[in-house]
Amino acid sequence: MPRSFRRTVPLVALALSSTLARPGGSQPIDGGARSTAERSGAAEPAQGAPGGASAPRSTIAAPGPHRVDSGRARAQLEKLTTDVHRWGGRVGVLAIDVASGATLAAFDERGLYNPASNAKLFTAAAALRLLGPSYRYLTGLYGEASNGAVAELVLRGSGDPSLRTRDLWEMARALRATGVRKVAAIAVDQGYFDARYVPPAFEQQPEEWAAFRAPVAAASLNANAVLFTVRPSKPGEAASIAIDPPGVTVLRGKVVTATRGTPEKIGIRLEPSGQRLVVHLSGSIPEGSRAVSVARRVDDPRLVAAHALREMLREVGVEVSGEVRLGGERQKRLLVAHRSAPLGELLAALGKDSDNFYAETIFKTIAAERRGRPGTAEAAAELVGETLRELGASQDGVFLRNGSGLFDAARASPEATVRLLRAALLDPALGADFIAQLAIGGVDGTLRGRFRAWSKERAIRAKTGTLASVASLSGYIFPPAGRSPIAFAVMASDVPGKIDPARKAIDAFVEALADELWKGARSP
Repeated sequence: MPRSFRRTVPLVALALSSTLARPGGSQPIDGGARSTAERSGAAEPAQGAPGGASAPRSTIAAPGPHRVDSGRARAQLEKLTTDVHRWGGRVGVLAIDVASGATLAAFDERGLYNPASNAKLFTAAAALRLLGPSYRYLTGLYGEASNGAVAELVLRGSGDPSLRTRDLWEMARALRATGVRKVAAIAVDQGYFDARYVPPAFEQQPEEWAAFRAPVAAASLNANAVLFTVRPSKPGEAASIAIDPPGVTVLRGKVVTATRGTPEKIGIRLEPSGQRLVVHLSGSIPEGSRAVSVARRVDDPRLVAAHALREMLREVGVEVSGEVRLGGERQKRLLVAHRSAPLGELLAALGKDSDNFYAETIFKTIAAERRGRPGTAEAAAELVGETLRELGASQDGVFLRNGSGLFDAARASPEATVRLLRAALLDPALGADFIAQLAIGGVDGTLRGRFRAWSKERAIRAKTGTLASVASLSGYIFPPAGRSPIAFAVMASDVPGKIDPARKAIDAFVEALADELWKGARSP
């Protein structure tokens, strides 16, 4: 596989030394022509550049004002690319100096890859730009109250991904505090989003019941997942099952309490049944063991919050005589309101925790707010694309179908991703909130167990991405005083069964760049 190392004019505080030069030098990330194959957005070949272009070449740039020894960084880039290709996969890499845009390291940087959860970077940037960090979601109870009674209580959501059981309890108590004692019926208005509550590409794994694949609705509760907590009792007796939220499941079967030392074997099988879920329980839990909690997604989210609200109203002393239904769009009288935390805080669920539900809900919110209700994934994708163009981070063939990057729903390149990272960091309106939502190496989120040697400096802040055959990492390396940050993106694909070694190779390369940036500035 041919490789070369090219020189870049020393414009910035950091660059990596090299003795091999590419004829004609290299361009900062803001410029540079693309080949016909790259512009075409052709499907990914198994190896090499998109569209059958020549094999990519790895690049390490020349020294800048702070001269460094690039030996380790070059070696780690070489190892990363060699290993991924040996495993039959592809890898794209780009690292730049943020201040100037000068390239520090590159390999197939314009190739198109499934970015996995690195797609959440695009969603987060568009949300901050189009909604603003102070944006808050409103969930309300609406209706006409007369003599302590409401004929139809309407629960209306605006897409709050953070609404939890405790919030609905507070709303139920607040309604009772207004003097309401009877509710004839409950309607839930889901009109803020369209009726397609399964995000694009989620249909690729329809039998996956894990909570990470939860559907999306304008009025959602507990991220549209049900938490089952199983606690043992006495041997031979049924274990206790606590369910959160209440009112949405019908239980069948039981989990038996076994004698101490018996292996734990709990079966929870879900079966859709109209607007509720039938839960088939089986297996056993040993006496004296800790409680076991299992989260499973709901199948149809549209009435989950309304069923839970009915149970909570009854618990606080409000009589509910009728059933729940969809509707209530015309009701405008607000009785009780709950507002979420600011969007700037909610985004930590995307960057730090890689929460798919939050990402998909915020994705649709962008569309509902900017294009009008009902918000759709298609409109959101268009708006995110427009944002990328405005930030100078667009590229032919780059697209998002959903907001999370889950399954096969997106294509991105290291170059487009790094352009976004640079633009966001340099934009005073975006930078602080965009950085704050990222995981910190060795400290929190999905990077808590990675880059532990850098936890003191809190220098590596990035977004992880993992699928069955994809490992990606994109973010920043923040410098000591007097030097410029590095923005980087690494995307490896087609490496099933090699995710862990691929991740370690990516980390080794990023740590080598960090060592170069911090050379002479770290305390022992």
